[in-house]
Amino acid sequence: MKRLMIILLMFLCGYMAAYGQVDRSNVRRGNQNYKKGEYQEAEINYKKALLKDTLSNAANFNLANTYYRMENYTEADKYYNVVVDSLSKLDKGADMYHNTGNSFLKQKKYQEAVDAYKNSLRCYPSDIETKSNLAYAQKMLENQKKQDQNKDQNKDQNKDQNKDQNKDQNKDQNKDQNKDQNKDQNKDQNKDQNKDQNKDQNKDQNKDQNSQGEQNAPPKITPQAAQQMLQALQNKEKETQDKVKKEKALLLQSKQKEKNW
Repeated sequence: MKRLMIILLMFLCGYMAAYGQVDRSNVRRGNQNYKKGEYQEAEINYKKALLKDTLSNAANFNLANTYYRMENYTEADKYYNVVVDSLSKLDKGADMYHNTGNSFLKQKKYQEAVDAYKNSLRCYPSDIETKSNLAYAQKMLENQKKQDQNKDQNKDQNKDQNKDQNKDQNKDQNKDQNKDQNKDQNKDQNKDQNKDQNKDQNKDQNKDQNSQGEQNAPPKITPQAAQQMLQALQNKEKETQDKVKKEKALLLQSKQKEKNW
């Protein structure tokens, strides 16, 4: 029984050693791919290593660097965060913070980049490249703050201008409305006045016309005068008829003489 336990223990130790070798083997393959710029292959090998050991600092850190090279900064930050606590206490802490700062810098997260570079310098104060990146990140952060201030000022100015414009527009609209109302009122008043004037004028004209009509109307004839006028007309018509008969008689005599041969 003891021999069986010893054999089983030896088997487990051998398995654990082989398991660790597979993990390191995948990391080494990933490192070779990374150096050649074969980032997709490196990603695959690092993830294989993490399937064996999810807490592998080497696999997580190198996978984060791979994603940085692939410009997938969100994934890079994710894997940097996995090792931030463990690597910050080791010599690799300076490199981890430096690379994290680079990722933030690419994303224009300048405040986060400044903080990461400062953490890197706390681990390795004499790193020239980190100091240079820190100075650049601080400059970009300052520019960003100025832009934000200018943006806020322009926003406030535009707000005030829009407020003044709206005020002027409302004032002009009210002025135009009042002008139109006054115009309509004056128009109605003038219309009513003209109507009344025309009414009065028509009344006066009709009155004058009636007066003139009365003046131009023929005088009234009495029955006796009308009878006399009718008798005169009849006498004149009789005279005319007698004259016509005489002329016909003379014409007939003239025609008879012409035929007597």
